[in-house]
Amino acid sequence: MKSNEVRISRKKPIFPVIPSLQRYLQSYQRATKLPLRYSELLHFDETIPVIDKNGKDTLWESPLYPSHEIDRIHEGLKIIYAKLKASGNTRIVEHKFIERIEYCTFGNTHPFRIKIVNRLNDVYDYFYVKQADASRIYGLELEEILSPNQVNYLVDGDTLIEEHIAGIPGDVFASKRFDKSDYNHKRIAKEFVKFNERCVITLLGDMRSYNFVVQITPDFDDFQFRLRAIDFDQQGYEGNVKIYLPQFFRDNYVYVQISMANLTEKTVLQYQQEERSSLIQRARMERHRIAALRDASAHHVITTDDNINRLKKGLSKYFKEDNYDHCKTMTDLIEQNLRNVINQVAR
Repeated sequence: MKSNEVRISRKKPIFPVIPSLQRYLQSYQRATKLPLRYSELLHFDETIPVIDKNGKDTLWESPLYPSHEIDRIHEGLKIIYAKLKASGNTRIVEHKFIERIEYCTFGNTHPFRIKIVNRLNDVYDYFYVKQADASRIYGLELEEILSPNQVNYLVDGDTLIEEHIAGIPGDVFASKRFDKSDYNHKRIAKEFVKFNERCVITLLGDMRSYNFVVQITPDFDDFQFRLRAIDFDQQGYEGNVKIYLPQFFRDNYVYVQISMANLTEKTVLQYQQEERSSLIQRARMERHRIAALRDASAHHVITTDDNINRLKKGLSKYFKEDNYDHCKTMTDLIEQNLRNVINQVAR
């Protein structure tokens, strides 16, 4: 595994939800009617920077809303949380209040992060309100279908609601947790290899360390680790295959180092094979849903012809398969990736 810096597009366009994708979302209970839209949260008077406990700028800002709008906004956000967590049962928010709304201009979809707190015991949770970007929605769906993780989100027109994904940010884990003596570096390396393989097969790009989290589960004799994506903005857009391989980002160099130090070429191939086998199993179990998602995205333009043509060559080289000529969309490329994986596992 090599670490050579790659560049992504400075600003990827936001692609709208087209009718075929809207029908898909309705079929799989992702579409709903919300009491508050993303655009309404933009009606603030000013913002103040959010500073962390160490005095550093977090790149998030706290919007200040007109006093006569605050109650309506907070009530709408509580109803949205109930829809996200309990199919709209508002009893779960009877004792909750919105403690904080934060806004981020760093990123494509300029999200709002909402902190909601239970006043009975001070237990809190987060969720996000974002612009609905079709690329991101396809990424969320592929994560749900083909990864070992579940995702929870809702869409209403141009508004996307996402559940918070808990975990230690990958960059924080790399800088502050790697030296813990009771963490098995081989297990971390194993998960990085599997994560790397899953990203390139599903075409999930830009998995720099701050775009994924590390989830740690204590086991009876060790700790288990899982790397999990939290940002899906660069789903199937870029033409450079290295964008879809986390190993090539400078931000992930610590993970590459630990993999090179703890794994042999043979074990890397073994873990890649394990991940490919898991992907095949999930794809077979969810074949009808994958077919529905393919139909929904078949005529949705979410990248450029140049990117598709470049990516054909990159994927052909990566999988050592010369069968991408027929592919005309990113959906075609993902399907061909899965076919190649099936063929190679069967050999």
